[in-house]
Amino acid sequence: MAVQPVLVWDFDGVLNANVVDGRFIWADRLAQDWGIDRDDMANFIFHPSRIGRIMRGQITLQSAFEAWCAQVGQKIDSVAFLAYWFAQDAHPDPDIVAHLERAGLRHVIGTNNEASRAAYIETEMGFGQLVERVFASGRMGCAKPDGAYFAQIEAWSGAPPRAHALIDDTKKNIDAAQARGWQAYHFTDATRAGLPDFLDSLAAPVEPSGAHSHSVAPQGSQSRRTP
Repeated sequence: MAVQPVLVWDFDGVLNANVVDGRFIWADRLAQDWGIDRDDMANFIFHPSRIGRIMRGQITLQSAFEAWCAQVGQKIDSVAFLAYWFAQDAHPDPDIVAHLERAGLRHVIGTNNEASRAAYIETEMGFGQLVERVFASGRMGCAKPDGAYFAQIEAWSGAPPRAHALIDDTKKNIDAAQARGWQAYHFTDATRAGLPDFLDSLAAPVEPSGAHSHSVAPQGSQSRRTP
């Protein structure tokens, strides 16, 4: 029996237009609004020894921020700061979000976000009402491009790998999805205009055998994003 394609949307940089030139624009006013050194905070929270654990739910974003405050001698209400962060980081792209209404596809979000921001995306931003499910790394215990991340989505959908398609702005995630047999679209400023054609190509149900992956993955990875 044919199955409906499962379309897995990355959030930041795809559905949420919050990344400009590899930079999270929510942090542009940290110095003015909070007296925070943007680079110092980013280097602490996004340090390779820490960010992977935050994304996989091993430590919370709130505790990481509090640890940075303690290190630099800042006294900031972490709850109020995270509320500011999440609100400033909310920039849904209406043209891309509109594609969530496309019929014939199962729409889910697949994001590398910790649990508190995932909840904000679902509730305050309303995406929980627009997709079947939000897969967030902090709740899953694994993150893109881990194979376990894609495997959890496959287990939930019950569909074969080739029935899944990832739309993501990070090349290593595209490569990992393709390696599992997923279809994939590398979303960048250069490929944005081609997204509708890719979505059109997914409209037909996927047969149990004989389907081939379709992908668009232009050369060039996005640089490391920092707030």
